[in-house]
Parts: sequence; structure tokens; C-alpha cells
Amino acid sequence: MASDGKRLHGLVAATFTPMTVNSEINLSIIQEYVDYLVHKQKVKNIFVNGTTGEGASLSVQERKRLAEEWVKHGRGKMDNVVVHVGCLSLEDSKDLAAHAASIGADAISAVSPSFIKPSCPDALVLYLKEVASAAPSLPFYYYHIPRLTGVTYQVSDLVSRMKVQIPSFRGVKFSDTNLLDFSMCIHENKQYDFLYGVDEQLLGALVFGPNGAVGSTYNYLGATTTKMLTAFEKGDLEKARKIQCGIQEFITFVFALGWGLPEFKNIMSTVSGIDLGPPRSPLFSRFKPEHLEKIREEIKKIDLI
Repeated sequence: MASDGKRLHGLVAATFTPMTVNSEINLSIIQEYVDYLVHKQKVKNIFVNGTTGEGASLSVQERKRLAEEWVKHGRGKMDNVVVHVGCLSLEDSKDLAAHAASIGADAISAVSPSFIKPSCPDALVLYLKEVASAAPSLPFYYYHIPRLTGVTYQVSDLVSRMKVQIPSFRGVKFSDTNLLDFSMCIHENKQYDFLYGVDEQLLGALVFGPNGAVGSTYNYLGATTTKMLTAFEKGDLEKARKIQCGIQEFITFVFALGWGLPEFKNIMSTVSGIDLGPPRSPLFSRFKPEHLEKIREEIKKIDLI
């Protein structure tokens, strides 16, 4: 059985993977990265080697080395280091899961295979069961992101199967805008952790009672988003809406330029002062030096930092 009953709650930063100018993983700045999250953003949970971390573009060995470094530097500072282990290959996923357990990770997560897709909900649950069984001592979280995987099975239906079939199942990272499905997950399964994964509409999801949220913007807007969570908890919806709308304006500004993950990585480097390097091919950043001041202006204008 999975361990100790510790719940995963609050903000979880989906970490970027630091790289050198040659697109090799850069382990040397992970300690600084961890300290920045803890001390500047007050974020003490991380989700590593996921979408934001370009996990699918990394080799198994690279993912292991990164997981080791995140766990090492997160020990005693982070509440939870969740390692994403999903791969197209089941055996690679199981290998990464077992490795995560061996290095002292706090939990694992896996996305659905997305090239050869599971043919039905039972096939997906069987795949996830195999992955989780490689690290039975660790809490397991299903990572639902249908926009990228193309796997659109109702999560509330999957949860009813996973909680029976997977002893270590503890919840879901729900990165989708289907709030009906998200609500039904929580309503019927209070004992599990459901973490919302669409940063720009987190406030709308909060009314359904999620345990927390996982997202890339919490790397540099964690302290700001925490203010929104606090306002919501106190019933100050006007303040919560103001903060959420400010975050939405910033994200809309970024999307209007046609930017995506590569540029969000550049924004994190700009805000934090930590050089995370370029993305890995096939991603390509269109962020240019002249964009730096504009980003600073936009962030200052909406008073996010």
C-alpha cells in the first residue's frame, strides 16, 4: 500500500527543465531553483519531468538524473516532490516509477500513452495499474491532459475504476477545462486529492473544492496565486477575481504573441534571474532580447509581482 496518508494540497509548481545552450540538461542550478520556489514564491510542492519539464523529449536516463537532483535538493525544503513517469513504453514507465521510489520521491504520476492510445477506459487503467505497481509504496496520481494526449475518457469514470484496481491511487492532476467532470470527481471521492491544472481558470475550479493546483505559472506567480487562494478562503471574492483576472490578462498577452511553453520558460528565467536555457527540439523559442523589458512592463502593469 502507498505510504503514510500525507495529502498533496496547495500549489504545485510544474518545473521547467534547466538546459545548457547545447540543450543538455543542466543539473547545476536545480538547488538555486528549489530555493527560489521555497523562499520567493512560497511554493513547497513540485511536479517534475512533466509537460512543462519537456519530459517526453528527455531520455529515461536524463529523467532519472533530474529526478535524483530534484529529490536531493528538495529534501527538507519541499513538502512533496512528485515525479512524472509516464512514457509511450510501459517498461520505461515502470523503470522510472521504480527509480522514483528508490531515490525517495514523495509520489509518482503518469499521463496516458498518446501515440498508441488505450482502446478503452479499462485498457488505460490496466496500463496505469502496471506503472503504479512498480512503486507500490508511493502515492500514484493520474495525469489527465486530453488536449495533448487525445485521450478523452471521463476522469470521474476512470477514478471509479482506479480506486478499485490501483491500491496506491491517490488522486488526479486534472489539466482540462471540463469542470463538470472535475466536479464529479471531487463530489464522489472526497478521500482522494484532485489538483486543478489550468492556471488561468483556477478560481472557477475552486468552488468545487479541489485540494490544490498544479501549473507552470506557479514557478513565478506562486506568491500571487497564493494571495488569490487566501482571498477565496476568506470569502473575499472581489479580491480573488481581481487577482485571477490579472493573471488572465498576463497569460492572454503571452498567447496573443503566439507564444507557448518555450517562451514561458524564458519568462521564468526573466522573472527569477535563473538562466534555464533553451527548450529542446522540436520546441523553439521566439523570445528575443527586446521582449525582456516588455515582459517586465506587463508584469508590473498588472501588479502580479
